[in-house]
Amino acid sequence: MQTNMLATVFGASGFLGRHTVRALAKTGWRIKAVCRRPNLANYLTPAGSVGQIELVRGNIHDDEAVAKAVEGADAVLNLTGVLFGHGEQSFEHVHVEAARRIAKAAKSAGAALLHVSAIGADIESDSSYAASKARGERAVREEHPDAVIVRPSVMFGPEDKFFNKFAAMARYLPFLPLIGAGHTRLQPAYVADVAGAVQLALADSAAAGKTYELGGPSIYTFKELMEFILHETGRHKLLVPVPFFAASVKAFFLQMPAMILPVTPLLTMDQVRLLRRDNVVSKGALTFNDVGITPHTVEAVVPGYLWRFHPKGQFRSMTERAADQRGT
Repeated sequence: MQTNMLATVFGASGFLGRHTVRALAKTGWRIKAVCRRPNLANYLTPAGSVGQIELVRGNIHDDEAVAKAVEGADAVLNLTGVLFGHGEQSFEHVHVEAARRIAKAAKSAGAALLHVSAIGADIESDSSYAASKARGERAVREEHPDAVIVRPSVMFGPEDKFFNKFAAMARYLPFLPLIGAGHTRLQPAYVADVAGAVQLALADSAAAGKTYELGGPSIYTFKELMEFILHETGRHKLLVPVPFFAASVKAFFLQMPAMILPVTPLLTMDQVRLLRRDNVVSKGALTFNDVGITPHTVEAVVPGYLWRFHPKGQFRSMTERAADQRGT
């Protein structure tokens, strides 16, 4: 167990952040959790003992604020990221410029660095998200060559925005869209497994300078995941293939309100571009196995929180649950 070691975590209040803070706290790290709005992140402190986790207001776009946040840290973790870039929170500002700023500050402070990117990061990608993630990786390597880079696939867990989003859509819509006919392959990873891998890679000096791609034990098509969601939520909906072009047009209008209001669009044009390419672990990449983690399956975790989208919720009878498990 680590003792008296300080980790500064940027993006601590996010989906991966809250699980990573918990994983670090369990192994004895003292944690400086940097958030834009720490008053909304009080749920982080119970993950550790009294005084172990400190909430700090920080701005990743400010050199002085970042330098102050990493002061005295033994390790720095950059878990920041956006799925829809606009204004100060654009892909370039968050994934590239802030990544460089954090890496430079960590190097100056003599701290180890772990940077979270994403599977599919590619300078040549037509997706702004994927291309910016790759430019961010390059910036991190230029400033802090020994940084550990972690590339998770689509992550799932109780607070995820994938399974929960489509399960919520199935409540009200007469159909679920299969973008690109649903052929895109995904390799979802359990967020707690990713957090565990982050903690283990950070603690392993041999991981310095390496890149890990973290995907779950199974690969699914987008269509298979939609069928799984409908089965687990007891919904009978049509699965309607939507060509990429038509999905892009729809996404154009869906993302327009987010250009002027602080809302998250249901679908963006860039997400449609992302779905044109499979999101799976590259051949020969370092994986969960290389940090000593056996990843959980979708089937072992997701039913434990999708029950709330079932018409009868927790009051499904044991007979109904057994029938669901048999697929009848």
